[in-house]
Amino acid sequence: MECLELLECVHGLNERDQAVFQALHGENEGLTVDDVADRLDCERSTAYRSISRLVEAGVVVQRQVNYDQGGYYYVYRLRAPEEVAREMQRLLNSWYATVGQLVQEFEYRYGRETDEREDRPIRPGT
Repeated sequence: MECLELLECVHGLNERDQAVFQALHGENEGLTVDDVADRLDCERSTAYRSISRLVEAGVVVQRQVNYDQGGYYYVYRLRAPEEVAREMQRLLNSWYATVGQLVQEFEYRYGRETDEREDRPIRPGT
């Protein structure tokens, strides 16, 4: 597994989202949606959807820049890698605890039935 595949595994991000992530990597001042679309040679709406998924996953942050004469635009940049890694670790720990409880519940629910069946004689047709 590669590092970027973690984004897919943990956050469900697709290849386009990962390409946007790479485009934003190293851009300290961030990029606009138009910048990302130009760099990836894709439609603005496609770039926006990927950026939105990255923001929702907590991997990218949005900053509003105001024009002097009124109006504004957004710039997007990656969150600090340490913050993203901590959040992925938290999600992994939470998932691990949840799955552990489900495994115990499975064993309790179905393990008892198996034990009870082993104690009963097997009859043909049952």
